[in-house]
Amino acid sequence: MGTGPLEPVRVGVLGAASTAWRRMLPALAGTPGVTVTAIASRDRAKAARFTDRFGGEPVEGYAALVGRADVDAVYVPLPNALHHEWTTAALLAGKHVLAEKPMTTDAAATARLLGLAEANGLVLRENFTFLHHPAHATVRDLCAAGRLGEVRSFTGSFCFPPLPADDVRYRPDLGGGALLDAGVYPIRTAQLLFGDDLEPVGAVLRVDADTGVDVAGTALLVSAAGVAVTAEFGFQHSYAGGYRLWGSTGRLSLDRAFTPPATHQPVLRIDEQDHAEELVLPAADQFARSAAAFADEVRAARAGTPPQRQAGTHRTAELVDAIRALARTTTTSGGR
Repeated sequence: MGTGPLEPVRVGVLGAASTAWRRMLPALAGTPGVTVTAIASRDRAKAARFTDRFGGEPVEGYAALVGRADVDAVYVPLPNALHHEWTTAALLAGKHVLAEKPMTTDAAATARLLGLAEANGLVLRENFTFLHHPAHATVRDLCAAGRLGEVRSFTGSFCFPPLPADDVRYRPDLGGGALLDAGVYPIRTAQLLFGDDLEPVGAVLRVDADTGVDVAGTALLVSAAGVAVTAEFGFQHSYAGGYRLWGSTGRLSLDRAFTPPATHQPVLRIDEQDHAEELVLPAADQFARSAAAFADEVRAARAGTPPQRQAGTHRTAELVDAIRALARTTTTSGGR
């Protein structure tokens, strides 16, 4: 006997961003029980290009979308510095929110949003899609089972080549920079594996003298259990997006850890003293899984279940603030 159709979650999208076009709008539009009802842009023609593909009504201006009665939840893929303003507006309008990472550009703003959502019984999620990929749960299970012995260190890297000169990630007024855009991935991975009790103990940020944003960096943190955590990030590198764990009896590595295609089968490599093996894991669409998890939590909130607390989200923002505060800076020019 079937369970019947899912209660619909009607989603409005604030901003016609490329990440929405490539990643999350296909996931939202393809999730059972989710309907894209409106997409807003400052340019109505740009919004119309998106609605032609994903459905819904094109809307000119973000405020007009937030106030719509046919929108239950809002997806916010705007530049980082605009997240706080428009997530606040959506929450005050009684909408649940899925905000792209980072939720805001500082911990105090993140705390305000989380408090506002909790006070109003609304779902507020930071869209770290990789957290929904089962490969990372497998890594955590292997560590817990002692496969690597006592974990001594973790190194996570998310780096890619220079971006186009007009990319918003080079604009400090829009919350640009490599730490907020890429560094948060290895930091959040370390939180997943070792808990939120991480403390930064050193950092270097490479700042572009022309734009004022950090274009590369490295941060060193330590976990409550004494695990050394290194986070590498930047816009000045050949592509790398993965992490390595080194324990007393073995090492584990996972490449393409943060934004793998839905068809990608992750490969965990484990190296021991006299043995090496590779575990090929099932493919998973982390964007679809994130969209479905958000919609499920919205339905649960409607039924009276309090939304999940997002302590990890606030802690990530605190760690970013702390890394900025203690970092030694070097300068470069032209993003190179």
